[in-house]
Amino acid sequence: MQLNPGGTLLQRVRPYVAVFDLPLALIILLLLSVGLVTLYSAGLAIPGKVTDQLRNIGAAFVVMWLAANTPPQTLMRLAAPVYAVAVLLLTAVALFGTIKGGSRRWITIGVQIQPSEFMKIAMPLMLAWYFQLQAGRLRWHTYAAAAALLAVPTLLIARQPDLGTALLVVAAGGAVIYLAGLAWKALATLALVACAALPVLWTMLHDYQRERVYTLLDPYHDPLGQGFHIIQSMIAIGSGGAGGKGWTHGTQAHLEFIPERTTDFIFAVFSEEFGLAGNVVLMALYLLLIWRATSIALNAPTFFTRLLAGAITMIYFTYAFVNMGMVSGIVPVVGVPLPFLSYGGTALFTLGIGAGILMSISHFTRTVRHGAGGSAPAWGATA
Repeated sequence: MQLNPGGTLLQRVRPYVAVFDLPLALIILLLLSVGLVTLYSAGLAIPGKVTDQLRNIGAAFVVMWLAANTPPQTLMRLAAPVYAVAVLLLTAVALFGTIKGGSRRWITIGVQIQPSEFMKIAMPLMLAWYFQLQAGRLRWHTYAAAAALLAVPTLLIARQPDLGTALLVVAAGGAVIYLAGLAWKALATLALVACAALPVLWTMLHDYQRERVYTLLDPYHDPLGQGFHIIQSMIAIGSGGAGGKGWTHGTQAHLEFIPERTTDFIFAVFSEEFGLAGNVVLMALYLLLIWRATSIALNAPTFFTRLLAGAITMIYFTYAFVNMGMVSGIVPVVGVPLPFLSYGGTALFTLGIGAGILMSISHFTRTVRHGAGGSAPAWGATA
C-alpha cells in the first residue's frame, strides 16, 4: 500500500479527516493539554485521574469525529426525535430517577446516565430546526412556542435540582431564540418580567441555593461553613500572584483546602500555580475558541446552521464565564465545569459533540462555497 500523496491510504483517509476544522481542533487540543497538566498537579493525591481523563478525551474525540461526519441535513432530521427522547428521559428521572447527594439527576438504563447533559445539545438542535421550518413567517407566537419548548426541559432540570445545567440549557436555547430575530422590545419586556418575578423565584429556591446567594454577597458571613470553599478558592487565586507558585507547588490545592479541585474548582489550582500570566494565556485560548466558533456561525450558509453554531458558541462562553466567575466569587456556585480542563466524562462528551457539530458546519460551508458556487441548498435557505 502506497503512502505517497496520491496513494490509496491517504485517498481513503482524507474524506474522514477533511471534516476536522484545523483551527478549532488545535485550540481544543491546547486546552486539553493545559487541563491534563493542571489535573496531574491537582490529583497528585488521587491516583488514576490523568489516566481516566485520557480515556475520557479518547471517547470525546470519537463522538467529535462522528458528529463532524454527520451532515447538517442529517442533524435536522435528528433534531425532533433527539429532543423528544431527551424530554422523556428527563420525565423518567423525575418519576423514578436515582438520588445522589440530595439530587435526582440520574437514571439507570443498563448503565447510569444523566439525561440533562443530552439536553444541552438537543435543545439548540430542536430550536434551530423549528425556526428553520418557520423561516420567512416568524411572528410573536413563533417565539412563544419556542419559549415553551425551552421551558419544559428547563423546569424539569431545575426541579432535580440542577441549576448549573438548567442555566446552560437556557443559554443555548435563548441564544437560538435571540439569533432567530427576537426584537429588542421583546427582550426588554422579558427582562422586566424576570425582574418582577424575582421575589417569587426567591421563595421557590431551596435553602442551600439561597445560602449560595448569601455567600456570593458576603462569603465571610459563614467563613467556616458555606463560605469556606469560596474563600479558600479566592485565596488560591490571589496567592498565585503574577507568575504563580510553580507547577505542583500550589499549597492550597495540595493541602486540600480547595474543594472539587479536579472538577469545578480546577481554575483555582491553575491560578495558584501559574498566576496572572497563566490566566492571561488561558483566557486567550478561550477567546480564540469563542472567536473560531463565532466565525463558523457567521460564515454558515443556512439559517439552521447559523442558529445551531451560534447556540454552541454560547454554550462554550457560558461554561467558561460561569465557572471562572463562581471560582472567583463573582457569581454563585452552580456546579459548572471549566470546558476541556475539568475532570469528567459526561461534560467532555457533550463538549466533544458540540465541537463536532461546529466542524460539520464548517466543512459544509467549505463544500457549499467550493462546490456549489456559494449558493445554499433549498433545505437550509436563509431567512
